[in-house]
Amino acid sequence: MEPVREFHEQLPSTQARALELARAGAPAGTRVVARRQSSGRGRADHSWLSPPGGLYLSVLVPIAEGEPALLPLAVGARLADELERRWAVRCALKWPNDLLIESPDGRARKLSGILVDAIAPASVAPLGVVGIGVNVVAPRGGFPPGLPTPPVALSELVHPCPSLEEVEAVAVASAIGAAGELARPDAAARVLARCRSRLYGVGRRAVVDGSIVGTISSLAEDGSLVLDVDGARVPVRAGDLSVEAA
Repeated sequence: MEPVREFHEQLPSTQARALELARAGAPAGTRVVARRQSSGRGRADHSWLSPPGGLYLSVLVPIAEGEPALLPLAVGARLADELERRWAVRCALKWPNDLLIESPDGRARKLSGILVDAIAPASVAPLGVVGIGVNVVAPRGGFPPGLPTPPVALSELVHPCPSLEEVEAVAVASAIGAAGELARPDAAARVLARCRSRLYGVGRRAVVDGSIVGTISSLAEDGSLVLDVDGARVPVRAGDLSVEAA
């Protein structure tokens, strides 16, 4: 079976559809793209706002086994590199899976989010389903107020704004490239260095799940966030992270 690009004007969730295709034996490289999602899903089953003008896609990539903790960070760092190289957009990588734009006044706005699900279909090697959302064109009327991290769109940063198709090509290449790089035994240190160079909030006070309070230090070898908590280095492997403004 050859990989395909499945396109929808509207879909409940590209991630759910891509998981269906993976379970049915679709190969790595298969992708699902939608112009809108009615039930977009973020990490930890958070909803993902999906207004018109954004890129919403999920792509199947090969993984060695299980769910590599570094993959969402690796995809984010690689996508950030490409956005900067092509359109001079400088992004920070918020652990574990967001790309942020930092304003001169210290505010951060969300440009992109990444979600990874791992699946082991019976007939093929384990796959990672990488979901990527990018705010490409700001929706008419703007984004709704009250979001935890205010969003920003490429159309506010790049003139002329790249097309959805251009951003899709970059996002797919970033996901496939990051997965391929992590499959090489000598690549982990290089991937970590790239992620650490873009890590958002280093040296700032942070709270995880409303209970763990510390100062962001770095990333551990397995992709965990390392906090300095009263002089002790505490690795955090999952949770919702809030970072104080600069």
